[in-house]
Amino acid sequence: METDDVSVREQLFHNRVRETIICVLLFTCLYIVCYLILTHFKKTAEFVTGELWLCTFTLSVAVCAVLLLPISILSNEVLHSFPHSYYMQWLNGSLIHGLWNLVFLFSNLSLVFLMPFAYFFTESEGFAGSKKGVMARVYEAVVLLLLLALLVLGIVWVASALLHDNLARKSLYDLWEYYLPYLYSGISLFGVLLLLLCTPFGLSRMFSVTGSLLVKPRLLEDVEDTLSCTAFEEDYLSRKLNSSTASCWVKMNMEAMQKEYQAVHNKRLSLEMRRKASPWQRNLGYPLAMLTLLALTVMCVLMVCINVLELLLDEAALPRGMEDPHLGMASFSMFGSLGAAVQVLLILYLMVSSVVGFYSSPFFTGILPRSKDTNLTQIIANCMSLLILSSALPVFSRIIGITRFDLLGDFGRYNWLGNFYVVFLYNMMFAGLTSASLIKTFTWAVQRELIRAFGLHRLPLTMSRSTVPFRLLLASGLSKIH
Repeated sequence: METDDVSVREQLFHNRVRETIICVLLFTCLYIVCYLILTHFKKTAEFVTGELWLCTFTLSVAVCAVLLLPISILSNEVLHSFPHSYYMQWLNGSLIHGLWNLVFLFSNLSLVFLMPFAYFFTESEGFAGSKKGVMARVYEAVVLLLLLALLVLGIVWVASALLHDNLARKSLYDLWEYYLPYLYSGISLFGVLLLLLCTPFGLSRMFSVTGSLLVKPRLLEDVEDTLSCTAFEEDYLSRKLNSSTASCWVKMNMEAMQKEYQAVHNKRLSLEMRRKASPWQRNLGYPLAMLTLLALTVMCVLMVCINVLELLLDEAALPRGMEDPHLGMASFSMFGSLGAAVQVLLILYLMVSSVVGFYSSPFFTGILPRSKDTNLTQIIANCMSLLILSSALPVFSRIIGITRFDLLGDFGRYNWLGNFYVVFLYNMMFAGLTSASLIKTFTWAVQRELIRAFGLHRLPLTMSRSTVPFRLLLASGLSKIH
């Protein structure tokens, strides 16, 4: 009997060591990738300091949060397909549950402590009268962080007293158990609302962003005309930069002109590459990409509509938490592994669309990172924004019914997830906003492309394009084709 207890303890120890090694390897790989990304956007003149390491850690946590649902869904399908495989014994519910708990812990740590400290340290210079140096900046940053923590704690306590009187009676010893999850619940709710606004806008913007990266058919784009205009602009800026008789104003703004010249030069090189594109790439790649985006977007809207019907018919469709995941028991999609792969693809597509919509919004275009021209304050703002969006992605995907994988750990403890009216209204707003954005985007896009294809964009502004008769449009189009 004692020998059996020892063997059980050894097995538990080896399992815990194996799970720790897997988590460390995964996070190390993501950390290296995120560090390379941040150094690509960081200003060249700035030195690598502690703030950059903290930003790298935060960005790594954000990427882990994005991968939580895809890893969980794919792990369940692998265990369901190979339930007795010796090589898949390391993939179990304990490992997946541990990943969810670690992401929740590190998200709290980054949002509440690390990122505010990094910002305060970047802006601090030390208290007046103190000796200047790194430690003086650390002291000031720590004091500001403590004051901010007290302020946020007070706000959370007042909010809990107004909304949940029994929660407000908890003592400060229950800070980690009650108040911090309550604070993160509010942050997650803000992230879910931000996804509600950014994702529909991003889904409509994906078509224009993808179209700008691909080579359009000749009917929709005149590359030769655009290339000649860009080359003329580049030559004008080059002569202006090399002119010895430039005005004082031009000399003072020489750096801005150099950046503009570099942008125009890169645009000309891109246009030259697009001109050399093969007919297959020009006439097949663009339509296939647009059809793929349209199919993914339509699937998202259809799944949301189906989820709305399920919410009306069955309360079990409401998102809920799951403490002990039994992976491999059944597939989370009625279409099996193919349906699970589609769910993973849609989750990643929604995340990319939300990021595109976030940076396309006029409120957040100012923090858009630029290669070798992003200061540390902007990097901190970008890392915090991406972490808020990514940490809300599992909750967002479960609310709108993209997947049936229930939330693990503390992600499923949010009180507002069980409110039928909140979840139902959220689904209806997402479906309505997405449909309205797509209709508007396609209407304006078709009109713009037809005007450009028929050459009507060269008409004088005093002439209304809506007054051009259809016969003229048809004749112009036929002449373009011939």
